[in-house]
Amino acid sequence: MMRNIAFALLIGGLVGIVGHVRKKGKIVKPRKTKKFIYLGFLEEVLMGALSAVLLVISSDVDSLYKVVYISILAGIGGDAVLEELNVFRTDQKTAIPEDRKKDA
Repeated sequence: MMRNIAFALLIGGLVGIVGHVRKKGKIVKPRKTKKFIYLGFLEEVLMGALSAVLLVISSDVDSLYKVVYISILAGIGGDAVLEELNVFRTDQKTAIPEDRKKDA
């Protein structure tokens, strides 16, 4: 079981890095601003690895191929969760809906 968890961590983290590079075009390093800490690529790595481990543990797989397959799917799913969270982070008051942009 520990071998499955280790592979899930590794594969989920790698899928997280690939998703980050696909989205941003480069690897963005973590940085600290006055108000908060921006995790950069570590955010996607942690989300992909965590989702892969949780899915592998909950599905109780016995084959290494199933672990790899489930970890890749979970890493992609972790990327989708982060994209949904970015929707909530944007300021809704300043965003202009598409139908109002035509009138302006």
